[in-house]
Amino acid sequence: MGYCTYHMTTIIIKGFSALPYADDIKRQLKNGHNGHADAGFPECLVELRKERGWTQQALCALVRRGIAQLKRYESGASQPTLDVIKRLAQALRVSSDYLLFGKNERGPDDDLRLQFEAFSRFSSEEKKVVKSVLEGMILKHEAKRWSSSSS
Repeated sequence: MGYCTYHMTTIIIKGFSALPYADDIKRQLKNGHNGHADAGFPECLVELRKERGWTQQALCALVRRGIAQLKRYESGASQPTLDVIKRLAQALRVSSDYLLFGKNERGPDDDLRLQFEAFSRFSSEEKKVVKSVLEGMILKHEAKRWSSSSS
């Protein structure tokens, strides 16, 4: 539960937590919520806000935007600035990519996402090894692709 002051009124935001981003992604994947395949930014914004049980006013308080502007974002009549997208993503505990891209438009597959998350806990030396292996595989793939396209 979080508290926000909005125009001299304190509101309690139900469902707000300070979970780390990675834990929220794990929860979403576990609960079957792994992206919005056909939804655009406005639909995703509404869906996430409602999943958290927040009113438009509650989300406005977190991102420091007026309710009229949030309504325009949710209807698709207006697009937020990068700063507002960042604040929305932080408030909703998702990545900005999650807000902006559909399920298969960006990022690794679900199984790789969990592996990359595990890699993030490796030591810096172990990360260098993993990065080298990945770069080698990417170069090999690109070389195959170029050689087959020139034939």
